[in-house]
Amino acid sequence: MEQLKDIRQKITETDNKMAELFVQRMELVGKVAEYKKENSLPIYDPEREEQVVAEGIKRIKEDKLKPYYVSFLKNNMEISRRYQSGILEGLKVAYSGTEGAFAHIAASKIFPNARKIAYTSFKKAYDAVEKGECDCAVLPVENSFAGDVDQVNDLMFSGSLFINGMYDLAVTHDLLGIPGTTLKDVKTVVSHAQALSQSSSFIKENGLKEIEYSNTALAAEYVKNQNQKSIAAVASAESAKLFGLEVIARSINDDRSNTTRFGVFSHVDSKVSKADGKAYFSLVFTARDEAGSLAEALSIIGRHGFNMRTLRSRPMKDLLWNYYFYVEAKGDIYGEEGRKCVEEMKSCCDKIKILGSYNNLHDQEV
Repeated sequence: MEQLKDIRQKITETDNKMAELFVQRMELVGKVAEYKKENSLPIYDPEREEQVVAEGIKRIKEDKLKPYYVSFLKNNMEISRRYQSGILEGLKVAYSGTEGAFAHIAASKIFPNARKIAYTSFKKAYDAVEKGECDCAVLPVENSFAGDVDQVNDLMFSGSLFINGMYDLAVTHDLLGIPGTTLKDVKTVVSHAQALSQSSSFIKENGLKEIEYSNTALAAEYVKNQNQKSIAAVASAESAKLFGLEVIARSINDDRSNTTRFGVFSHVDSKVSKADGKAYFSLVFTARDEAGSLAEALSIIGRHGFNMRTLRSRPMKDLLWNYYFYVEAKGDIYGEEGRKCVEEMKSCCDKIKILGSYNNLHDQEV
């Protein structure tokens, strides 16, 4: 039987080899981070990590070791994410709103270590990326309660940026007040009109007066400055932390499934071809002024196997009574069928613009 000293020497030799491989791996991880920075892609890619685990476990023949190897892989990937975060700290991310607002929360979840820069409108945030002031912008595309965001849709049609990611953020409204406030103390609530509308049942049940404000986070700041127990804000728990307020009541919004989808916009179309059946893509197009053109365009998308989950129209500002159409569908638009689809659509469309291909990330995944 081997002596313990000899066994430990072999472990040391193995650790030395693993250290060399670790350095090699992290150098490659660094290159991945640079690619993500250049293309404004989120650090966390759950699809890729699942694939790494599924492929990795095949390497281990002994069943008793498999769960330990899975833990080893997951620890490796967690370390890799932290390393990538360090590389991406110089990334500048534009958003519309103010610190503590839902757009800021989304940007922070997608790019936790990047520098977030606030702008006063969707267009200014979008323009900041086009001008090179920021590397990417995180902007709301649609809300499950209020529908699509028209201004952002128009920017997608007329602008030069591409979508490199979609992120679903669950919108939860809380009632915030200065420390020591109880619900019985509150007489007036302050918030954005949409947040007040989404919390209307709670507001009516408690007989509260409403005051509209430009932004949920700014409403929370207003409550802090007023320093009165009779005034509360409808905003996020993050805003409570930011402005030193307390959460009086949680999840007061009527629709608990309220979700806002945020797109990550950048100059670069990553053109990642994803044949795993889990990718989505967005495109906009205008149909020719001919009978049946729109129906034919939609039929072409379906014939090539792309399942549309979103279709909406928007008026074109420069052409009266003319419309463009936004489509989001499941499938690989950069694969062979995608190329054939776009080519065929040219027979009935005047303009076709692929906005990007991406996996859809959810709040609990980031």
